[in-house]
Amino acid sequence: MLEFKTIETLKPNIEILEVIKGYTYKVKKGAIKHILHTNLQVIEPTEYSITYPTTLTILEYKVNEISNKPFYIKEHNQKYNLKEITQILKKFKV
Repeated sequence: MLEFKTIETLKPNIEILEVIKGYTYKVKKGAIKHILHTNLQVIEPTEYSITYPTTLTILEYKVNEISNKPFYIKEHNQKYNLKEITQILKKFKV
């Protein structure tokens, strides 16, 4: 059986929390875990679940310098950067 050790707990992004503060949402913290007895790591993304006025699940991954789009929207199956996320969420503003 696989054993995991949490290396780092990922905190919610303050900038995206400012954007979604007018919505009904829940945040699940992410984590970076090391699989013991291997050299593998697993990244669990920070999850922002928006339930009102629209239903969206935004995942934020800790990225390296190569990727500039750390956010992923499950419903759209696409990656976004913070500016694009802000524009999408402004469309749903009540």
